[in-house]
Amino acid sequence: MTYYGTKEMAASFRTVRGNTIKIAEEIPEESYSYRAAPGCRSIAETLIHIALEARLQEQVHIVEHRDTLVGFDFFAFMGRQAAEEQVKRSKAEILAMLYTEGEKYAKALEGLSEAFLAERVQYPQGMVPPSKSRFEMLIAPKEHEMHHRGQLMVIQRMLGMVPPLTRQMQERIAAMKAATAQTA
Repeated sequence: MTYYGTKEMAASFRTVRGNTIKIAEEIPEESYSYRAAPGCRSIAETLIHIALEARLQEQVHIVEHRDTLVGFDFFAFMGRQAAEEQVKRSKAEILAMLYTEGEKYAKALEGLSEAFLAERVQYPQGMVPPSKSRFEMLIAPKEHEMHHRGQLMVIQRMLGMVPPLTRQMQERIAAMKAATAQTA
């Protein structure tokens, strides 16, 4: 028996994407061109990168149903993704992309079987580990998104903003302190 199947994967991914969308909504559009440092993605580029990141896993596992990454042209695929990150989009377009691409991936996850998640995908010779389960690979976009969302939260601080997850935690702590003070 597993406790984390496709429904949980989809729900968890939707939670992560929803929190990313909150950040994207709160950052003013005039700040979308901001870069934390030279050589870093802008806010807009980072959000587009996040929106598109699940496409690699979709291509490998759902479209092609590959059992090996030998022969998959990773660099060509990622080159197309990088080019798409450079396309200028409005804040509204980026928000729509985050929602649409996220929901597409979450629905794809919901439709998978546990047997499918258990299948192994071989990596090219010399890579460690030599293979991973589809489960491990299909949760990677969520983990990758959380990495970039952390970057966006730091950028929000640099812009003088308090990230929404931080505000929520501050509100919970204040409510807990108030409740404790009332019972004392």
